[in-house]
Amino acid sequence: MFACADVHYYDDHAVAACILFENWTGSMPAARYHTTIANIAPYIPGQFYLRELPCILKVLELVDEYIEAILIDGYVWLDNRRSPGLGAYLYYKLKEKTPVIGIAKSQYKQSEAAEKIMRGRSKKPLYVTAVGMDQGLAANLIFKMHGKFRIPTLLKKADQISKNVRAPESHQG
Repeated sequence: MFACADVHYYDDHAVAACILFENWTGSMPAARYHTTIANIAPYIPGQFYLRELPCILKVLELVDEYIEAILIDGYVWLDNRRSPGLGAYLYYKLKEKTPVIGIAKSQYKQSEAAEKIMRGRSKKPLYVTAVGMDQGLAANLIFKMHGKFRIPTLLKKADQISKNVRAPESHQG
């Protein structure tokens, strides 16, 4: 199984969502999970992971399946010196056992090392970084994912779940 995770923030809580899928070109999730997190950390520029990482870890606690790789909305590496971003911190928290692929919609200041891929008819690239697997392979897998548009279908579905769940609850299935 592979996973897409995303988080959406509200005034006093966040909703973390995770979608599992079986193959890179599929369009249907194998499972969906979400959970609500109270007492979220404030946003601190340059330290986004302090806010987002606990939320992603919380939704991953609901998953019983073995995950071969996790996709996140963000960066693994912030620059050519491999300064850690959210994805790297997630990889370290998972004891460096599960590869993490970061998919970003905009270029971070010094993220020249990110693989740029064009999907659909978009004139804007996605920026792909990875840890635990070859970054070029990761970019190729993201390029091949289902969807006619810039953002792969399953990553978009995780985003939609995090934005559409507002009640404090956890759900799997």
